[in-house]
Parts: sequence; structure tokens; C-alpha cells
Amino acid sequence: MKHPVDAHVGKRIRHRRWMVGMTQQQLADKVGIKFQQIQKYETGMNRVSASRLWDIADALGVQISFFFEGLSGDEALQGAQGDFMADKEALELVRSYYAIPEAQRRRLFDLARVLSDAA
Repeated sequence: MKHPVDAHVGKRIRHRRWMVGMTQQQLADKVGIKFQQIQKYETGMNRVSASRLWDIADALGVQISFFFEGLSGDEALQGAQGDFMADKEALELVRSYYAIPEAQRRRLFDLARVLSDAA
């Protein structure tokens, strides 16, 4: 049975890997393991050791704390963590959003806020 913390860390690995446009194979090559192991980490089926998490963080250009962001004690233990970033459409939207120049992105954000308030 997966532990909710392992699942959360795996989702954050997948999220960051996807945001930087890296395949599982590319990450595995950088870390020195097989891509199947990355798959197991991302699903939470295998736990990531501290040293491996260090290597993954280095390969993805983030601090280790990145993988634990959004995790609260009660939610982790109960498995009540939301999974917004597991949705490929949501991830693609976020990636596209940050590809827009900042001034235009701000206008788009304001438009989205107005539309959501009107809904």
C-alpha cells in the first residue's frame, strides 16, 4: 500500500519533470537509473531514498523542499491531498501560462478572475 507522503513526493517529481519538459528516460539517465524506477517513484509505488531524492532535485533544478510543498501533516496521513497537478490539462495550462510574457500574463490572469467571478 502506498503511503500518502510517497505518493505526494512522486506527484511533485512528475510535475517538475513535466514542467521542465523532461521525459522519464531523460531524468533516469541524469540520475543513473532505469526509467521504470522513475515511473515507480512518480506513482508512489516505490519510496525515494534521501540520496536519490537529492540527485533528482539536482537533475530537475529544485531544492529538496520542493517535493514536500503543499503537504500538511493531517492531509498527508489521511490521504486527503488534492491532485490538481496530476491532471495533464491543468499542467499544460500552467506551462502555457508561464510561457506568456509577464505583462500579457497579468492581463490574462485578470481576465480569468473576472470570468470566474461572473460564473
